[in-house]
Amino acid sequence: MARADGSLTRVRLRSGLRVVRRGLGEVQIGTDRRWAVRVDGLTPPEARVLEALADGTPVDLAAGDARLDRSRLTALVGQLEAAGVTEPVARRATTGPSGADARVLTLLRPDGDGGGTVAARAERAVGVVGLGTTGLGIAAALATAGVGRVVLEDERPVRSADVGPSGYRWPDVGRPRARAAVRVVTGIAPTVATEPAPTTVRSSDDHGAAARVDLVVVVSDDVVDPALAARLVNRGTPHLSVVLREADTVVGPLVAPGRGPCLRCLDLHRRDADPAWPALAAALATTAASHPPPEPVAVASAAAGLASAAVLAHLDAPDAPHRWHGATFELGLPDALPRERRWAVHPACGCTAQGSGDPAVMVRPRGACVDGLDHAWSGRPLHR
Repeated sequence: MARADGSLTRVRLRSGLRVVRRGLGEVQIGTDRRWAVRVDGLTPPEARVLEALADGTPVDLAAGDARLDRSRLTALVGQLEAAGVTEPVARRATTGPSGADARVLTLLRPDGDGGGTVAARAERAVGVVGLGTTGLGIAAALATAGVGRVVLEDERPVRSADVGPSGYRWPDVGRPRARAAVRVVTGIAPTVATEPAPTTVRSSDDHGAAARVDLVVVVSDDVVDPALAARLVNRGTPHLSVVLREADTVVGPLVAPGRGPCLRCLDLHRRDADPAWPALAAALATTAASHPPPEPVAVASAAAGLASAAVLAHLDAPDAPHRWHGATFELGLPDALPRERRWAVHPACGCTAQGSGDPAVMVRPRGACVDGLDHAWSGRPLHR
């Protein structure tokens, strides 16, 4: 569009949009079908102007060719603005590691203010409990994405199995995980306030660090600590469960207290499906301390990415309904493709005022144990 003096407004294409030639006099802006537009009937100078916008150059600076018809160009810019592919030049670009998030969010948000979304993350705090390969990967991803404060908890030592792409190195083996994780995360995102908190969530003190974070990620071995889950619900602290099991990792649900099922709801559904589940869970909790489940590098990396995306979706829109409420995603070898399982609020739990019924995908063959046969990836025989 034009200003009162007839000059072009200072706009540019939204950051991240691809600009490609489709043919003679035809240019495509964007490649994602949700916002891509095709512009045809262009003169060669007009096509060159659009191509010049790909690097963030404002329209008025790209339109220096004397052969351009200013009225046609003004109309074209107006159409691009109406299509939602432009942004004001005055909007500040986000740089650094979180700049990639800002570029994509700029395309996803109706107002195009992806940088504002990322900037708001700097005011958020997240706790991560459990800092093996998966937990450290989650913490590092959240810091890289712009979360302003990351509180880390795990008193156990770094094991040789923890060394890998998530950040631990061989000299870290034997050191407390929380302390080593702070070094890793600080090295990736030095502007993020990263701190160890040995009593972040497990303390019963309501004035602990858990009361000062926006969300807690709980990475558990085999089963979730029910006392920890109950404290988080009682405090009203949103939390995401990540459970490492003998052959896969389960990400979810994201529990927003008062909305959707909590972790106790899931345990009650498991008890309904297998009355021995409480005894099994207690035995697994004891075994995990001396025999922690494996974290294959491909599964740990995929689970960390999925979990960090869930956390960021909540932080960016905490009051919005999310697919993660009442959903778990199971990832395992050989392909690490997530398998979604939906859960309902259990009527006997009392964590919310509404909700009843069974999880949508809990039909099990006769004699199957909880979370066992129905998600095995191979046709191996089941021994009983």
